[in-house]
Amino acid sequence: MPSAGFWSIGGYKISFRKDGRWYADDEVIGNARIARLFAENVRSDGKGGWVIDVGIDRHPVTVEDTALVVTVLEGDPAAGFRVRANDGVTDDLDCTTLTIGDDNVLYCELDRGERGKIRARFLRGPYYLLTGHLEIDEATGTAALANRGRRHPIARRS
Repeated sequence: MPSAGFWSIGGYKISFRKDGRWYADDEVIGNARIARLFAENVRSDGKGGWVIDVGIDRHPVTVEDTALVVTVLEGDPAAGFRVRANDGVTDDLDCTTLTIGDDNVLYCELDRGERGKIRARFLRGPYYLLTGHLEIDEATGTAALANRGRRHPIARRS
């Protein structure tokens, strides 16, 4: 696969995996601009799957867990938290959407306008920064996050 410039996405099995990287067949897409283009244009196909929708070019995508990942966390409980995803968009963290999945993976929802709300998985760096602020109730084992003077319980995802 070409590592520079643009190439047609047809002819490859495109996937986005838990490690937060795009793949063509089983090869990592090393071109950061193409990976960003895919992240900016991935959307639900309306049938439970995902597509990359770039102009007239639509290509099905296999999404291993989530279509976006949180790559950067900024802020603190007093000022509030902001997250940046792999599509380059930075948003205030909506703590009401935080959930904990299998293996204690942390998720949130990100509003992407016409693409809708997309669940995002926290990569390790932002995960460890945010979990350093969690309050754990020892009796119940439940977690909560203080953000701008409010306490937000974090539900387990089924």
